[in-house]
Amino acid sequence: MSVQAWGSAPARTAHATKSHWLAAAELGLISSTFSTIVSQLFAARIGRDAWVDWMTVAAIPARDWAISAEPSWSAILAGIAFHQWADFSWAMVFFGLFGRWTAALRPLTILTLALPWAVFSSATEWFVLVPLVPFWQPLFTLQQPYWIGLLVHGASALMYPLFAWLRWPPGDAPARDSRFGKAWLIGSLAIIIVLGGMTLSASLGRELPWVGRDKEADQTYIRHMTAHHTQGIELARIGIQRAQDPHLQSLAMLMVASQTGENRIFDNWWQSWFDTVMPGCTAEERANMPGYLNSVQIQQVKAASPEQFDALFVEMMSLHHRGAVKMADQQWRSEGDPRLRIMAHAIRHEQQGEIALMQGVTGVAAVATAFRNMFADNVN
Repeated sequence: MSVQAWGSAPARTAHATKSHWLAAAELGLISSTFSTIVSQLFAARIGRDAWVDWMTVAAIPARDWAISAEPSWSAILAGIAFHQWADFSWAMVFFGLFGRWTAALRPLTILTLALPWAVFSSATEWFVLVPLVPFWQPLFTLQQPYWIGLLVHGASALMYPLFAWLRWPPGDAPARDSRFGKAWLIGSLAIIIVLGGMTLSASLGRELPWVGRDKEADQTYIRHMTAHHTQGIELARIGIQRAQDPHLQSLAMLMVASQTGENRIFDNWWQSWFDTVMPGCTAEERANMPGYLNSVQIQQVKAASPEQFDALFVEMMSLHHRGAVKMADQQWRSEGDPRLRIMAHAIRHEQQGEIALMQGVTGVAAVATAFRNMFADNVN
């Protein structure tokens, strides 16, 4: 056998790939970071406050410690770190544990498998790992509808085809894998740049234009839900000050944070879409809003004795939430701007979930309740 034959390319490349565990770790870092950045930049485009969402994620391992009326940097960073760890772990399972079957796949095949994997992994977290074993924390599942986690996992899965390039040591990848990897990476960076540009534009009051079919109805919904949230924040702040149950107090903090964030988004969308100052709601409009408490009911909460406060707070906040759920459900089924409708679906899920949390729902019952909340018809 000649020296040239001994050193031929086929003989070198047959043993040149890295350990699939090492490549899986590199892919996990890239995919989790990509999904974190995309989630942060894209959240507000569909009506999500990313800071509140990271705080909610942090509450999975940290429980009530992570919850505050204004998300703290420690909670935000803890939520991001926990998300990164979870996404990293799923990549390690897909390419490490299952590497015998996945490590040598071509990019298109990986992508074809990665998207169903995103459905499986996000559903496993939402239905089992978070609300049941091992964390037994119902807040995440009841607070966020399943499709939010699916979008986050889907963003992570978009990076999985890079594994076909990462499995080779630097400079040893075949030309087609090298070309693909570089092109896929450039495309991913382009997505981040576009989302970053949209975020910057939104911060300057220039969201993408309104695209609904009934402007007056959308304007009415924004005005009414903003006023409804404002009262909900007022009521929740009373709960923060007076609740005897520490968990109820933390839940009141979450209500303040989530509804304050949603009102910021409403205000930004209004000014960007309609280029006017949002008019306040009249007394008659407030009186006709479902779940909007009158002054007597608010005073009852303020004047309740310490022994009676928690039960009365849960009763009044549940009444208030059910009204918001009805308003959001009507918007979800309307012909309004798709972003408002998506946000409305999340609001109705969130507020139904908070009613369940105030009632102490946990475990399998929390999963069943959250699943029903995503599809419930609350118009009537």
